[in-house]
Amino acid sequence: MEEIFQILWANRMLGIPFSLDSGERVRVIDPGILNRDSGPDFFNAKVKIGGNTWVGNIEIHMRASDWNRHGHDSDPAYDNVILHVVALSDTRIHRHDNTEIPQMQVRLPENFYQTFAFLTKSSPEIRCASRLQLIDRLRRADWIETLSIERLQHKSSRIEETLRCSNGDWNAACFLILARALGFGLNGLPFEMLAQSIHLNHLRRHSDNILQMEAIFFGQAGMLDPTINRDDRRYQLMCREYQFLARKYSMHPIQKSAWKFARTRPQNLPYRRIALLAKAMAETPDLLQRIIKTKGDEDMLRQLFKWQVDPYWSRRLTFGGDCQTEANPPSLSDTSISVLLINVAAPLLYTYALLHCDHEMKEAATGLLSGLPPERNAIVRSWQQLGFTAKDAGTTQALIHLRKEYCDRHECLRCRFGQYILRRDVAEP
Repeated sequence: MEEIFQILWANRMLGIPFSLDSGERVRVIDPGILNRDSGPDFFNAKVKIGGNTWVGNIEIHMRASDWNRHGHDSDPAYDNVILHVVALSDTRIHRHDNTEIPQMQVRLPENFYQTFAFLTKSSPEIRCASRLQLIDRLRRADWIETLSIERLQHKSSRIEETLRCSNGDWNAACFLILARALGFGLNGLPFEMLAQSIHLNHLRRHSDNILQMEAIFFGQAGMLDPTINRDDRRYQLMCREYQFLARKYSMHPIQKSAWKFARTRPQNLPYRRIALLAKAMAETPDLLQRIIKTKGDEDMLRQLFKWQVDPYWSRRLTFGGDCQTEANPPSLSDTSISVLLINVAAPLLYTYALLHCDHEMKEAATGLLSGLPPERNAIVRSWQQLGFTAKDAGTTQALIHLRKEYCDRHECLRCRFGQYILRRDVAEP
């Protein structure tokens, strides 16, 4: 509960006016900076007590007696605390030199606790749905715009971590990010595992031979077994190529059981996606550099991501068996390419711009998202049913981030919507 009061204090959600236990009025000019290490809870706060302005630290406790219980009365690190904020003032508190510290008791109305319990209760639904109409359109738009950038920064942090694990090799990091994205959620992890099992230098040596490229990818995916599909000549050629290349490069495949095939549309089966990844790495081993050269131009990016699988896959969805009557599209659909632009191109542009202090490229990354059509999925539809209009991919990314990082994690106190609803309960008990 103490952490809740810290968040409330940081976001000015404890209501007004304030007064000390002694009766003097208190005005919070700046709540300070939350300290997540040892020491007082907030640094560099500024408050006005009576006619005097004080600058220093703030300590927050549920009970005033926690000050002594935690040993702050004998710790010099707490000597510059200018205000003690408590839910229950059960004692007076002092510094280690015995000087008294101003203390302020804050009482929250009962309906605040009821609303907080309701919002943070575990549920598959959006808990604040019935009260979202209280939030005006301007507040909604402002938070959604912030969330769109936050989502991009969240992805950027993951790319930076991938880059660190790749020893600063942008091409290797880009390979991992593309592979993960081609899993389209369901097979994202096995695709990432597949990419991690393959060295880029090995691919570069065979990029002019698509059969060998596919042999490496399908072999490492654990999908090549020379004892089956004996009538499929290309499959058997891949098996022989992989056996040779695996010995040459000391490669070891991942477990085939990692791949998910159930409840998957035929066009989304891993086989064609793996073939597409092999073609992508054969044609664009320098994918990041090409993405950068587009400067975020959507048409150029769409053309860049329009790889076409080998003709072998034109009437096949898997190895062996009879060919289909109708031909398969040789490349990804426009919708699937949009997904790659959202999850690969825009985050890579944004991260590269951050690390190279390129403001124009950052703008290009955010502009790309605002120019792409809105995504269609269950999360977006759930927000649309609550009156949120998804005009572009930047908006849908914001709505996805809101659901995954705030609603599902019960982070209502860190969500501006939750803060607004709870602040109303403080101001209107």
